[in-house]
Amino acid sequence: MIRRTIREWGYLPIDRSGEGEFTRTVADRLLELSRTNPLGGEDGECILTNHAHRLRAQQVVGLLAAPGVTLEILPKIDGADSDGATRRSLIHMLAAVIDLEIADGAITDLDWQKDDLLEILIRLFCDQLFKALHRGMPRQYVEHEDDLAAIRGRLVLKRQFTTLSVTPQKLACRFDELSPDIALNRIMKAAVSRLSSIARSPLNQRRLAELAFAFSEISTVPVAQLPWDRVAIDRTNRAWAQPLELAKLLLGRRYQNTSSGEGRGFSLLFEMHTLFEEFVGRKIRQALSKTKYAVSLQGPTDHALTDYHSGRRSFLTRPDIIVSRDGKPVLIIDTKWKRLNREIDDQKHGVSQADVYQLMAYAHVYRCDRLLLLYPHHNMLGREAGLIATHHIAGTLDTRLGFATLSLSQPRSAAEQCHGLIFNEAGAVNLPHLLAA
Repeated sequence: MIRRTIREWGYLPIDRSGEGEFTRTVADRLLELSRTNPLGGEDGECILTNHAHRLRAQQVVGLLAAPGVTLEILPKIDGADSDGATRRSLIHMLAAVIDLEIADGAITDLDWQKDDLLEILIRLFCDQLFKALHRGMPRQYVEHEDDLAAIRGRLVLKRQFTTLSVTPQKLACRFDELSPDIALNRIMKAAVSRLSSIARSPLNQRRLAELAFAFSEISTVPVAQLPWDRVAIDRTNRAWAQPLELAKLLLGRRYQNTSSGEGRGFSLLFEMHTLFEEFVGRKIRQALSKTKYAVSLQGPTDHALTDYHSGRRSFLTRPDIIVSRDGKPVLIIDTKWKRLNREIDDQKHGVSQADVYQLMAYAHVYRCDRLLLLYPHHNMLGREAGLIATHHIAGTLDTRLGFATLSLSQPRSAAEQCHGLIFNEAGAVNLPHLLAA
């Protein structure tokens, strides 16, 4: 098995035939797989671009596993100076987005440097599923019909007096029976089966085999037909919430994950724009959970234009994050997964003019006078993460737009960073300080 790891926007050289492992034939397998993933666009070039002697990754991270080759694409995260540290940061971001709790012991046990992203996620899934199974496999009452010698439940009159009319010693019964063969367990079995076909780590293979035995009596359902909408997590099965979220992630219910079958390959990919936005939104919500402010993600929405004659509204706007108080927006935040420039190199810091115009439109549509563009931090900025600049928007009374960065090398500190970014020590909103917390 050929294994390669590169960073987003990184290059992967193609060896000449007979002079190395990663030949054009191998590269073409990855290109073909990237074309099958919804994130790849029409020709897969949103994931990998093809050049004469090399492939180039785009702004999609994760893993492509084609026959005989695995390519791991990691994000560029400053401060995470090794592949293992980057995997750790990425896993913590994913965990925050899917509400997955990773115990300190599990973090210590994982081989961040040796195992790739997929093997680490499989390990976490196995850990969570074993933990849930120790509390007992969930069961529900399921309706059954059977022909019995004695009445059980209710008599099915139509069948009794038609099909069974010549065998009166049998009774057509309909009854409820406590059964483990339910939607949740069928999803878990499908996840175990799918992961068993792609796991390479001996430890993961062994643990998945044990889990397959535990679910051997559960019905097998194809991944495309899994009954996701029939699963409800409540107080009786709360222990299964985290295995379910990981199953959604690994089977493609969350994000753009393509499982094309063992012959063609497997891909587990994430757009960093989307992941960064969701991660920041969760952390800001966590940071403001004990304040007077409410946080909305991807909403509310409003239109930018109204037709003068018909009154028809058009050009829907949807800010990434809106912070409100008493129903009134007081801060709008848009996240951008791109690297800012140093002020000494660019007074605009590399901020896109289109992004500034977008925030100005939000200010007008939502009547909000505090705006923030938030980017991932990197060391080349020559300063600590946080607020970089604040600008007054021309033609307004006091509308302000800030540029800021968030460090991702220690994702667990992100909520604290967000709180410090939004509030000062006196508990007031920055840009500069606006309201009491």
